[in-house]
Amino acid sequence: MSDEASQGSVSDAPSQAPAGDAPGEALSLRGLVVERGNREVVRDVSIEIAPGEVTALLGPNGAGKSSMVLAVGGVLPLKAGSVMLGERELARRRPERIRHAGVAIVPEGRRLLPDLTVDENLRVATYSLKTEQAKAGRARALELFPELGKRLTTQASALSGGEQQMVVLAQALVSEPRFMIIDELSLGLAPVVVQRLIPTIRSVAESGIGVLLIEQFATVALGLANRAYVMEGGRILYSGHAQELREKPELLHSAYLLRGKTSGAVPAPTESGLPAAG
Repeated sequence: MSDEASQGSVSDAPSQAPAGDAPGEALSLRGLVVERGNREVVRDVSIEIAPGEVTALLGPNGAGKSSMVLAVGGVLPLKAGSVMLGERELARRRPERIRHAGVAIVPEGRRLLPDLTVDENLRVATYSLKTEQAKAGRARALELFPELGKRLTTQASALSGGEQQMVVLAQALVSEPRFMIIDELSLGLAPVVVQRLIPTIRSVAESGIGVLLIEQFATVALGLANRAYVMEGGRILYSGHAQELREKPELLHSAYLLRGKTSGAVPAPTESGLPAAG
């Protein structure tokens, strides 16, 4: 195991997760190691996701973020480490058991059943729930995404990218999870669509759900997050408060995260979470 990285600073060693301030049980990823093709792509990663707030995980393409998500969700095997929901160990459980425990995964790529309608995709996500729970979860998801109420009979393949992202988020929310892990929320979406999704993610966190928001690009994630991590080369190089990264962009370690911005502070987010136009 490597030496720990100091919170609020950049290091070549993995860091301990910053302690959460919110009450209730946290979702703790501890010392995760994931191999793909006989190569470690996630190396001793520890992250703490507090309930009722957004935690950002930033990093360039190839940093190991998506492999970590799939391992936490039970799709890829963990070579080492633990996934603790309070005192309950979730590592190496089947995906449906992890979801049933209260951890919903939204993988990158908007993975829907394209030949099914929006309504059918939502019903698939509730198959293991009791009738009343499924009904309540579906109503809550459609409350957060009222646009989908008008598209229930539309095939998923006919939806826009933004609508498809709404459906996969709604699928995660119908089970009324305690935690959500969202991989690449903004990938391939127009800024106006991202602006529509940001208040929803904020509302989800304000309802008490802990959100781990994983992004290549910093501005959106840091506008929402209380705490942030930077991952590169399979390791956590930074852990600390999102505000510090907004004010000191050099700590991001990679100009790629700032869409080419290499100096100056990250623009302050507007009420929507996007930076103000300059």
